[in-house]
Amino acid sequence: MRNRFPPRPAISRRILIGTALATLLPGAASVAKAPLPRLLVFGDSLTAGFGLPESEGLVPVLSHWLARHDRPATLLNAGLSGDTTYGGRVRIGWALRQGADAVIVQLGGNDIFSRIPVPRAEANLDAILSRAGRNGRPVLLVGIRTPPDHPARAEWAALWPRLAQRHDCLLMADLYGSFGAANARNRARFLQPDGAHPSPEGVRRFTEDLGPRVVQLLDMLRPG
Repeated sequence: MRNRFPPRPAISRRILIGTALATLLPGAASVAKAPLPRLLVFGDSLTAGFGLPESEGLVPVLSHWLARHDRPATLLNAGLSGDTTYGGRVRIGWALRQGADAVIVQLGGNDIFSRIPVPRAEANLDAILSRAGRNGRPVLLVGIRTPPDHPARAEWAALWPRLAQRHDCLLMADLYGSFGAANARNRARFLQPDGAHPSPEGVRRFTEDLGPRVVQLLDMLRPG
């Protein structure tokens, strides 16, 4: 009887050898498939991108910055507009369930403007940083400048370095720091009409300052 099926195509010897090598040397194949580090960005409206198109918020812009600087990472946006340190303390465990190799903690601004006592905010941030840094997970703490007329301005300024030292984490003490070099007229370009949240240009300015510290954070994940 005539064979109704077409003959099986010959398999090239080169393909067979390549397949065998990939099986014998899994490390060579895994280099290209190594997963990107997962970075949890945990914060309030500054992290969430309040008032901005989704693509122009801090997290997507920072993600692009890292990719341009050959340090790509998967950024998980855990920003919640209006959140306080107490709210962060409640939800940090849930946020970490997404799986994070490193964490950025950016909270405190709403506590400052709500005149929350510094010791109460410190207790909340202590709990957040302890949970975020569990099992040696690298953490970057991002603080914020306190308005000049705030009665606890000096206490807040001292809080960020104290927490960073206590928890052995990286620190960016003032996310708005670079705005201070601009005069009032130029500073307006960096802010939305509410005078508090960054404009798209402000986000890019944030990212230029924050990006190198995030690279330091990612470097802490490298073995050896």
